[in-house]
Amino acid sequence: MTWSIVTHDPASGAFAVAVATRAFAVGASCPFVRAGVGAVSTQSMTNRYLGPAILDAMERGLPPAAAIDSALAGDEGRGIRQVHAVDRLGRTAAWTGQNCVEWCGSQDAPYVSVAGNMLAGPEVVRQTLLAVRARTDLDLPERLMAAMEAGQDPGGDRRGRQSAAMVLTTTEDFPDLNLRVDDHADPLAELARLLGLWRREGQPRLAQAPSKSNPSGFTDLDAIEAGWIARGMDLRFRR
Repeated sequence: MTWSIVTHDPASGAFAVAVATRAFAVGASCPFVRAGVGAVSTQSMTNRYLGPAILDAMERGLPPAAAIDSALAGDEGRGIRQVHAVDRLGRTAAWTGQNCVEWCGSQDAPYVSVAGNMLAGPEVVRQTLLAVRARTDLDLPERLMAAMEAGQDPGGDRRGRQSAAMVLTTTEDFPDLNLRVDDHADPLAELARLLGLWRREGQPRLAQAPSKSNPSGFTDLDAIEAGWIARGMDLRFRR
């Protein structure tokens, strides 16, 4: 019921997933990322337990193919599952169960995998992969956005459109970027709009947020207030 990209950018250390479907709130169930470990999307009659299990296995050192096999071993519904993953070495693997709805399948390249089911045809996956590899002129989030739009052109999910999501992590235990469009007539267009807002309002705050290297984050009250005032906000900390 979905198509998605999982990818790793070795230059920045980022792991990311972009996904779209004709189902409600795909971002709540399909994408999983873990800093320093990998990215996974679990889809087609989704089993959300597979994402963390695959990431745990890759963190222990298993390659993606073995990690997927180990996670699926105890899943009696593996015939209706589709899952794919990328690890920190750029290795990828995908599983499409024998009972998944056509068109279903996957394609990969170093550091990136695209997989989908219930699609208009194989061109959805092919065009998505071609675009994510070709648009190296773009930063990773925009490259993922362009690739998903390229996959939508030949039909995307053959049932229609409803939700989309993008998740990206670099160094922290939580995502740098976590955008969800849960229910929208044109979810990829709305995801692109949210990405633009994140660039303007979300990304600038990352440098001031608590992090592993700076556990308290930026705490200069005067400087924070000065930023508010510069934006026309009449806000003050209590002192």
